[in-house]
Amino acid sequence: MKRRLVLSRLLSFFAVFIGAAGALVWLFWTDIAGLLGLGDVVEKPADTLTLNATDFSQLDGWQTDDMRGSLKAFQRSCAAMIKRGDERDIGPDPRMGTVGDWRRLCETALALEPDTIRKEDARTFFQSGFKPYLVGNNNDPEGLFTGYFEPELRGNLTREGPFQTAIYLKPEDMVSIDLGAFREDLKGTTLVGRIEGKSVKPYYDREAIENGALAGRDLELVWVDDAVDAFFLQIQGSGRVVLPDGSVLRIGYAATNGHPYFAIGRELIERGELTRETVSLQTIRQWLSTHPDQADDVMNTNASFVFFNPLKTDPDDPDAGPLGSQGVPLEPGRSLAVDRRFHAMGVPIWLETDDAMNADARFHRLMVAQDTGGAIRGPVRGDIFFGPGEDAVLHAGHMNRMGRKFVLLPASVDPAKLAEAKP
Repeated sequence: MKRRLVLSRLLSFFAVFIGAAGALVWLFWTDIAGLLGLGDVVEKPADTLTLNATDFSQLDGWQTDDMRGSLKAFQRSCAAMIKRGDERDIGPDPRMGTVGDWRRLCETALALEPDTIRKEDARTFFQSGFKPYLVGNNNDPEGLFTGYFEPELRGNLTREGPFQTAIYLKPEDMVSIDLGAFREDLKGTTLVGRIEGKSVKPYYDREAIENGALAGRDLELVWVDDAVDAFFLQIQGSGRVVLPDGSVLRIGYAATNGHPYFAIGRELIERGELTRETVSLQTIRQWLSTHPDQADDVMNTNASFVFFNPLKTDPDDPDAGPLGSQGVPLEPGRSLAVDRRFHAMGVPIWLETDDAMNADARFHRLMVAQDTGGAIRGPVRGDIFFGPGEDAVLHAGHMNRMGRKFVLLPASVDPAKLAEAKP
């Protein structure tokens, strides 16, 4: 018996020792890998936009797409783009040219009438003035494409009756810190926080805000009757709020609290409530609605919180979509949200992926980069704006397909030479 007890203690000791050793290896694996020369094995290469020249004959579906909606979207982007000086780069990557490189094409586009032009002539405009480049992430052309829509909520300007969930304006005490101003290797990194004494603290997360962290500061833009609708409004970034008198308040993205976005579909999969095959906007919404006692807990796993501003309707274009990140109205089915670390607003993009509602059908069409979003990360990533209405909700909720995209740059632009000129 004594011998068994000793053996048992030895085995327990070795188990603890092995567990502790494993934990230390996990914690310090980066340093260990560096010492052993294994860094290249475990480190994922940084996202890098690659462009490979091709021609229009390689774009599947190019000859059949009706690009008149794309032309309308491009005109809106051009109107904003040419207000800037010719010497300005149009985006973060000098390979995409300057405003001066785009001005002639924009002026030509603005002289066209997308409502009366023949679809063949719209295609001729893009094909004659541009050259396509296959987009890659370190030359990998495959990326994820999702969808979003313009939701419609029921609301009131005062808190009463069923209207108990606040949509907030951007708080005045929220500060953004550009870390690139302090260190070159942190260029493009921004922290959002609040000043407390002589320190900068992270801004309140979703749970704190929902529990009253902003109460009493007159930041409530409007009150809505459904907390789940308010949650999805933040994911979409803009929407329409129908007031009791029938009037519509359009609201759009103003800022985020700086906390990373977390997809609550992942949380529901981890809990065993949904599967990767069944998760969609519709199934997530249904689960939240049928589990009100758990809904807040699940939604709070996404610490990111979005603030809004009221949007004015363009009197010359009252049916136009919400404003995207470029500050121009979005065109349903033709506006694409991209990662602004790599892409310029206003650039036409040929998209090749599968249809959201029919996996056997293609979604190959000309888009325009006009928006961005916290979950849109990477050179090949994209988010399709489907517009308002129930059909848009269905398409956006089911859009989760792999695909590839091509940027269209002015034929006069040589990305390789521009990259050499501006290292």
